[in-house]
Amino acid sequence: MEGIKKSFDIGDGRIIEIETGKLAKQADGSVVVKMGDTMLLATVVSKKEAGENVDFMPLSVDYQEKYAALGRFPGGFFKREARPSEYEILISRLIDRALRPLFPDNYHAETQVLVTLISGDKECMPDALAGLAASAALTVSDIPFNGPISEVRVGRINGQFVVNPSTTDIQNSDIDIIVAASMENIMMVEGEMKEVSENDLAEALKFAHETIRIQCRAQLELAEMVEKSKAKREYCHEKNDDTIKENLRAFAFQKIYDIARKASAKHERMEALEKIKEDFLNTIPEEERAEKKPMINRYFFQVEKESIRNVILNDRIRLDGRKLDEIRPIWSEVDYLPAAHGSAIFTRGETQSLTTVTLGTKMDDQIIDGVIFEGKNKFLLHYNFPPFSTGEVKMMRGTGRREIGHGNLAHRALKNMIPWGEENPYTVRIVSDILESNGSSSMATVCAGTLALMDAGVKLKKPVSGIAMGLITDNSGKYAILSDILGDEDHLGDMDFKVTGTREGITACQMDIKVDGLSYEILSEALNQAKLGRLHILNEIEKTISTPREDYKPHVPRIVKITIPKEFIGAVIGPGGKIIQEIQASTGSIIVIEEKGEFGIVDIVSNNKESIDKALNWIKKIVAVPEIGEIYTGKVRNIQPFGAFIEILPGKDGLLHISEIDWVRTDDVEKVFKIGDEVQVKLIEIDKKTGKLKLSRKALLPKPTQPQA
Repeated sequence: MEGIKKSFDIGDGRIIEIETGKLAKQADGSVVVKMGDTMLLATVVSKKEAGENVDFMPLSVDYQEKYAALGRFPGGFFKREARPSEYEILISRLIDRALRPLFPDNYHAETQVLVTLISGDKECMPDALAGLAASAALTVSDIPFNGPISEVRVGRINGQFVVNPSTTDIQNSDIDIIVAASMENIMMVEGEMKEVSENDLAEALKFAHETIRIQCRAQLELAEMVEKSKAKREYCHEKNDDTIKENLRAFAFQKIYDIARKASAKHERMEALEKIKEDFLNTIPEEERAEKKPMINRYFFQVEKESIRNVILNDRIRLDGRKLDEIRPIWSEVDYLPAAHGSAIFTRGETQSLTTVTLGTKMDDQIIDGVIFEGKNKFLLHYNFPPFSTGEVKMMRGTGRREIGHGNLAHRALKNMIPWGEENPYTVRIVSDILESNGSSSMATVCAGTLALMDAGVKLKKPVSGIAMGLITDNSGKYAILSDILGDEDHLGDMDFKVTGTREGITACQMDIKVDGLSYEILSEALNQAKLGRLHILNEIEKTISTPREDYKPHVPRIVKITIPKEFIGAVIGPGGKIIQEIQASTGSIIVIEEKGEFGIVDIVSNNKESIDKALNWIKKIVAVPEIGEIYTGKVRNIQPFGAFIEILPGKDGLLHISEIDWVRTDDVEKVFKIGDEVQVKLIEIDKKTGKLKLSRKALLPKPTQPQA
């Protein structure tokens, strides 16, 4: 069966094909997007009616990779795809954030978008195609959607921007961002950079938008060929009462305006706003309150949003009394937790992070066993957002998607500033626990992570800070760019733009746009204002600690590396691990061996220098190559009538012939040695054919001057 297809060139000769009408035809919309050998199936289904009293868009987006797409078996006992990986969750979030703002405000029917990797190519990253696939499925459906949109990855290799670079090419890029946009506007940005300038980032977004427009046009042309997409479904999900709406606005607008003009703390402001709403609710006949409360909640939010935005736009006053570009008060502290390898508290206004750094060995590396990406990860950053941080009571149900997303942003911000190799032999884990939250907790994590890394003695290349920028606009063209936004300013605003970086440039960013028509001029202004805020925060950080500790703390395990020839790895490990276990038990150290090419990299780990030295000498003896003329102190391992076998190095025995024991004739070896005796000998010969070692003891003894009787 042939489906309906649309193909287009992304600008460099590579072709993307979108097909609909062949697979998953019972879904409201479905497409297969193909680029090279990579194929994504995207489906969308939306209920015809909204749930009772639902006043939001119940959208769920899931991205999944099938192991069969690359001819692989899943790991684990069950050998089937299980819960989504962090990578799949991050891609799901990218799609969700791009699509969600484009559904009509009053469309509240539960909607599910599923994107599945069904064929894969390790050089063609599917995450850059996932947004295109999801949007195309919506565009060819009858679901109301103000799209289309698309997503692309942008890299910069040798100074040239590249769209959707290969997995290999992106390793050489100083920019790695995914951009989502409609025909007119940038919707979402997320990615990492190697200290690039604000102008470079703006140019990368412009470059991405040109390719996205090509992909949006292709979706519209495909939709023209699909009959179902030409008439979007009708809906009526909200009950409205214009009289109540007008009465509420008249009752609450000025009261909210006055509260917004008066600088206040988060909970004080919330209580004051809640009282206004309750007072209005009490004006409704008691028997009607329960029925009309959901409607009043919806109207109140609209009035609250309009009123607070007007205060900021007209009076240039923020909810906590700050100027538009003013950063909240900052205090920080390091070495707060004496038993941690590194720790820091970073507090900015009503947002606080307690962050720890733990330094581990290769055995602590995270094993990545994804469909596309496999390998090990030496840097982990985990972000936790307990309910008490906002004064709430909630069930603790494990790590949520938001926590994974915020942790990933902080990870991107810091990872390129952490040295690896000899400068930092450790696996590094950062954990940020948010203890208070009123906006920018992910950026507090970046700042606290910088402090904790320096407190741990990790030789951070440069300190990194982060700031969240906001935007308030109106239809007249008036706008206000806000530095270091509060939670309410994010909730009621038009943009959440998080930027991290060093003094020299940007290391990561994440932007969500909730309004149409954001110009590049406003975007550039926001980036430059963010830079000033970022530098201010760096100055505050450096008042607490400006450079990493000279040495690790006493309780941090030390790692000494030694490189040995590949053929000696087995000798160090021993049969069934006997030798390596004996070394660890005897010295109290941990030994980790990794094979790299023709060598074995041995890490000796202990917080005790004597333990490391003892294990190091032991391993050196195992890998030492016997040399003729060298003198060794060995142990007697076996006694025979013709001589004794002496272990001069671990696992290396030589024969001390009876004639080489002494200048005086020896008749009985057992009268001279017992098993276990230590004896000093000289290596006098190595048999070229057999490799057998010939030892001499008498060569180390004074030769008698008189002939012996």
